[in-house]
Order: sequence, then C-alpha cells, then structure tokens
Amino acid sequence: MIPYERRKRMLAELEKQELVNLEDFGSVLGNVSLSTIRRDLRTLEAEGQIVILRGGAAKMKSGSYDTPVSSRQILHVREKELVARTAADLIKDGEVVYIDAGSSALRMIKHLKSKRISIVTTNASIMSEVAETDFKCLLVGGELLKSTASLVGPLTDNILKDMYFDKAFIGATGYDLQAGINTPDEREANKKAIVKNNSKETYVLADSSKEGIQTLCKAFELNECIIITDRETALLKEHARYIIAR
Repeated sequence: MIPYERRKRMLAELEKQELVNLEDFGSVLGNVSLSTIRRDLRTLEAEGQIVILRGGAAKMKSGSYDTPVSSRQILHVREKELVARTAADLIKDGEVVYIDAGSSALRMIKHLKSKRISIVTTNASIMSEVAETDFKCLLVGGELLKSTASLVGPLTDNILKDMYFDKAFIGATGYDLQAGINTPDEREANKKAIVKNNSKETYVLADSSKEGIQTLCKAFELNECIIITDRETALLKEHARYIIAR
C-alpha cells in the first residue's frame, strides 16, 4: 500500500472516531508495521492535519482549526462529488456566480467548463483548473490562507462589497442550528457574510459530515441559505432549506 493510500485510510478512520490508537490503525491498515504507522502519523501532524497524543493515539485537529485542503480532498469524496455536480447544474449560461474556497466548491469547476458564465472566486486552487474552459474567471486578491487555499482579509472584503452575484456557492466548516453556517476564522466568516448579502441566491456546499459541527465564527444563520448536501436529516427538515444531491 502506497503512503498516500495509507494516510487516506488513517484520516478516514479519524473522521469516524475522536481518538484512534496505534493498534486500531494496525487493524485498519492490515499488514503495515507500527514503525510505518508512527512515521505516517508524524507526517500528518507535520502537515497540520492531526494531533499525536501521549502513548501514540491520534485525533483530528478541531475547534479553532480548519481542515487543510489536502485532507479535505481525500475525505468524503463520493459525497462531495455529488454535492459539486448538483451545485453546478443550478448555474445557467449568462450568470455571474461566486465560488468560495473549499474542496467541494473546487470540484464544481470540471462541471462548468463548457458554460458561458462569469466566475468570481477567492479559491486560489482554481488556477490549476481553468485551462480549456469557456467561462470568464476573476480571482479576488487578499491574504492567502495556505492551509485552505483561501483568500481573505480587508482587501478581499472591500473588493467583494462592490460585487453582486446571481448565485453564490459557499463552503463551511460546519452547520448547526445555534452556530449557523460557521468557520473557525473570523476573516472567512466576514467574507462569507458579505457574499451572502450581495447574492440573489446563496447555496452552502456541505456534505452530511459537517452537520452539528460548531466552530468559532458564525457567518450567517442556517435559514439564510440553501444547503446542498448528500443526506436528509431532522435538522434540515425542521430548520433549513436544502437540496439533496443525487
């Protein structure tokens, strides 16, 4: 098993459980030595994706921390692909759309290549995806958050305040009735709120793993957007507008 595949499985296991110890990783990975597992854990910790605890157990970083884009791209892949394709299908030729940072938003691009639209984005990763596309793309400047490839800050906010969109597709770290659409970073929250206020329609791309997650900063309320997700839940049925990706 190559290192990428091992680490992908390890991150997936950490998504399921709060803490995972070395023996548990060994059971999941099969014929892999403990020394290799320790080396992979150190690599994931150096990348800022996990925390190694005394005794060799590990956990995902959480709370005031946003999952790195490298980790997001290998977790919940099927669900994110469904969400991205469903979101892209909502966009019509001639529209001006905002696409946020985040792995689900980035996955939209391959479904938009032949559409004649204008895209405004703060997703720095989009630059590698725009070759041989028909759409116009404007990358808004600002401070680069390297872990999430997101552009944020006063410069970003000032530019976005004077822009208006037919549709906005926004990422989130979590969504919850009390915490709303939320993110650990105040700059990200401010940016998302500005875009929401300047959009005719606002969609949040959030696979079901993000339900119930509360982080530091609320961007806006749950009922101020339409959530595109992969599974219907009681929270969504009672308190939100939503689209189930198929």
